[in-house]
Amino acid sequence: MEENKHVTIYDIAEKLNLATSTISRALKDHHSISDKTIKKVKKAAKEMGFVPNTLAAGLRGNKTKTIGVLIPTVTQPFLSSLISGIEITAQKSDYSVIIMQSHDSYADEVNMAKSLYSNRVSGVICSLAMETRDTSHFEQFSNNNIPLVFVDRVPKDYNTFRVVIDNYSAGYKATKHLIEQGCLRIAHLTAGAEFGNLYNERRRGYMEALRDHNLPIIEELIVDLKSVTYEDGVKASNKLFDLKPIPDGIFASGDIIAVSAVQTAKKRGIKVPEDLAVIGFNNDPISEIIDPNLSTITHPAEKMGKAAAEIIIKNLKSLKESEVQEITFLNTEVLVRESSHRKDTK
Repeated sequence: MEENKHVTIYDIAEKLNLATSTISRALKDHHSISDKTIKKVKKAAKEMGFVPNTLAAGLRGNKTKTIGVLIPTVTQPFLSSLISGIEITAQKSDYSVIIMQSHDSYADEVNMAKSLYSNRVSGVICSLAMETRDTSHFEQFSNNNIPLVFVDRVPKDYNTFRVVIDNYSAGYKATKHLIEQGCLRIAHLTAGAEFGNLYNERRRGYMEALRDHNLPIIEELIVDLKSVTYEDGVKASNKLFDLKPIPDGIFASGDIIAVSAVQTAKKRGIKVPEDLAVIGFNNDPISEIIDPNLSTITHPAEKMGKAAAEIIIKNLKSLKESEVQEITFLNTEVLVRESSHRKDTK
C-alpha cells in the first residue's frame, strides 16, 4: 500500500502555478496578496488536505505557539481544573499546550524547565514543586523575554506574573466557621512553612481568626505534614487524637488531609461533627463522596488557569513589555457540609 503523502506548499504552488512564497503569504493572509488569490490558495489547500507545520514555522521564528505548563501532578483535581482553564483560553488563540509534571521534585522541575526551554515554548505557566526553594532555573525564560506566570504555589521573591487566591482570607474564613460552630480547641493540619507562601498565609489566617475571637493559639494543635498526602494526614490526625483533650475542630490545608482526619476519627470512635468538626480546602470531588460530606473552601482553579493563559497570550501579542502584576482572586467561599455543620449561623 502506498503511504499517504504529506501535502506541502510546494504541491499547492505546482497545482496553482504560483510561487511558493505567494502560497506561504496567502496562507498567512499577508497584505501583499490579493483577496482573490488568498481565497484560491486556501480553497486548494483545503481540497488537497494541507496541514500547516506549525512546529517548523515556530522554530524558524523562534516561537512555537505553544504554552508550557509545569505542575506537580495532573492527578490533583485542583490542578486538572487549572489545566482545563489554560487549555480553553489557549485554544481560542490557536495556542497548543505542553503539560509536564514535576511530581513535587525539585530536580524533576529543573529538568522539565530545561526541556520546555529547549522546545522553544512561547510562554510558561508553573505551580512550584513542594521541594523547590531555588527558582534560578526559571531565569532562562525571564532572560529571553519568554512570558512566565506562577500560579497558586508561587515563589516569594521572583519578579514575574502571579495568579493566586487570598490564602490569608481563606484560612481566616475556614477557622471562623469552626468557631461559629462552637469549636474552642481548633487544630490546623498544614504542609509546613518551608513548603511555600500559600500554606504560610492559610496558617496566618487561622491564627488571626483565633486571636480575633479570644481563643488561644496552642502550638501542639498545629501539625506540619511532610507531604500533602492521605498517609501523612492519617499520621498527623493520630498525633492530634492522642492528645488529652483532643481538638474539637480541625482546619486542614487540603481536602485529602481533611478526608484522612475524618476517616481516622471514625476509626477511633470520634463522632464527626458532634465531637470533631472538620473543614478542608479546594472543594475536590472527594469532598462530596466521603461520609459525612466534607465542608471545604472553594478554589477557583479554572478561572485561575484562564487568567494565567490570558497573561501569556496578551504579552505575546503586545509590542511592549507588560508591567509585572499579581492577580488575586478574592472569591473563595466556605461550603458548609455535614463534616462541620452543628448549627445554623447568620
